[in-house]
Amino acid sequence: MHNLDLTSTWVGILSLIIFVVGYYFIATEDKYHINKAKPALFTGTSIFMLIGVYFAMNGLDGHPLETATEKLIVEIAEIFFFLMVAMTYIEAMIDRRVFAALRYNLVSKGYSYKKLFWITGALAFFISPVADNLTTALILSTVLITIDKDNHKFLVPGAINIVVAANAGGAWSPFGDITTLMVWIDGKGAFQEFLYLFPASFIGWFVTAFLLSRFVPNDKPHFDSTEKKVEILEGGKVIVALFGLTIALAVISHQVLHLPAMWGMMFGLALLKMYVYTINRNPSDTHLNPFAWIAKIENDTLLFFFGILAAVGGLHFLGYLEYFTKLYDTFGATAVNIGVGFVSAIIDNVPVMSAVLKSNPNMGDAQTAQWMLVTMTAGIGGSLISFGSAAGVGVMGKMHGIYTFNSHMKYAWTILVGYIISIAIWYVQFIIFGIGA
Repeated sequence: MHNLDLTSTWVGILSLIIFVVGYYFIATEDKYHINKAKPALFTGTSIFMLIGVYFAMNGLDGHPLETATEKLIVEIAEIFFFLMVAMTYIEAMIDRRVFAALRYNLVSKGYSYKKLFWITGALAFFISPVADNLTTALILSTVLITIDKDNHKFLVPGAINIVVAANAGGAWSPFGDITTLMVWIDGKGAFQEFLYLFPASFIGWFVTAFLLSRFVPNDKPHFDSTEKKVEILEGGKVIVALFGLTIALAVISHQVLHLPAMWGMMFGLALLKMYVYTINRNPSDTHLNPFAWIAKIENDTLLFFFGILAAVGGLHFLGYLEYFTKLYDTFGATAVNIGVGFVSAIIDNVPVMSAVLKSNPNMGDAQTAQWMLVTMTAGIGGSLISFGSAAGVGVMGKMHGIYTFNSHMKYAWTILVGYIISIAIWYVQFIIFGIGA
């Protein structure tokens, strides 16, 4: 990182204005009918273009800027390609009618909207620690819209429940969220220490889900008894197994092979393509085209991530994200770590956690307890706003026009209640009783 503080220069002030305006248009996507990827992409790219102009005008050494952007490109690429593969597998499973079959099995059993709400939420909470919060949210939001694509009274609370559950589930696993992975790799907590966050994560999600469930209709989705049973098409079950293997390969790549997680994902994509080749070679009527699946993925979600991560990376380069870490000495670790949850909801938990780790602030005497707190708040706090987490952004793309910033904020108070309860449980467990500290 360079030693220049550019926050008080014209480029720092103009970049911050562009970020705020861009954020406004992202938040008001429904009002102006502008896809969130457009302002995000413009914000992220323009900030770095302006920084480049500033360096050129002042004859500054451009190597720090070049180094920072190259590092940022690597960070973005890891997330970009990870998501691309996950989304491709989901489109493949949609094509092979995996989710349609799952929907048939759920709806044909006569489950009510409320029961389906609890089933999808519980699945999200317990799958995300193994897969990751974004992939889990994408899969289960797909299940939601296949159950009923029109009933917003069920879909909106159901989508929020999945996002909150996926983020809460990811918070107590070292590889359930990008932020937990960063803390673990940095040596701020041992593997088993993350598991102590389970009570706070689970009860916080459960309280939010209970409050949300009161808004879910009591009736059942329409099911025609004459409806033909939906079967998974040829290759569907193998693709599901390959997807599970791909997630495992991503974890192994990162933990064992010292490769980026996305390398395992891309290897999994290669396996998918090879499997499709073998199916197409068989003498059957089935002909699959993996490029058609890739064409259907939510590219606006991918571009949104590129833009928002680039924008926050620009603010970090300018020096803005360093300020809040200085607050630790003033207000104490507990207060600031709780605040990190709110900051991560507004910006993004990955660069916020990156800033905390890079500054390595004084966490006081209870080092482990405080690192676990900031891990939990950064993960769970992202749920407070629809695009505060990768899971939320993914679901916004998958349920476009249904799960939006405005529809999320209508129920945001339920998430805040759960967030406060999670912090209270952490305090009782880690500080009062010293369990896991």
